[in-house]
Amino acid sequence: MADRQWIRITHLPSGETIAEGPLGWGIKSFEGNYYIQSRYLRTGGFKINYLPGLCFYKFLYVWMDFHWQNDRSRNLGWYYWFPNPLFPFIWFRVAVPRDHPELSVETLERPITAEI
Repeated sequence: MADRQWIRITHLPSGETIAEGPLGWGIKSFEGNYYIQSRYLRTGGFKINYLPGLCFYKFLYVWMDFHWQNDRSRNLGWYYWFPNPLFPFIWFRVAVPRDHPELSVETLERPITAEI
């Protein structure tokens, strides 16, 4: 049975797992960020804060705060509302920076049959 590389992204202050899934199409690494398909999100803590942003080639996005218990991490992620059609791996995905000090990224080895 073949193995596929999986990653787990954890929010360190809360200890909550943000995402877990296969590196590739499920969780895409691009330009130092992770773009996470909704099926691999393990939290409901991301809330849009309506602060807009603009990337000249990926287009319009909004920032997202991560809420846990009675606290939040401001602008921990973002979501492209009007994404460039040339980048389908950013469409309808929560994105987080790979090197954010509040995030831990672990590499896991999982068999393909363990995919959700």
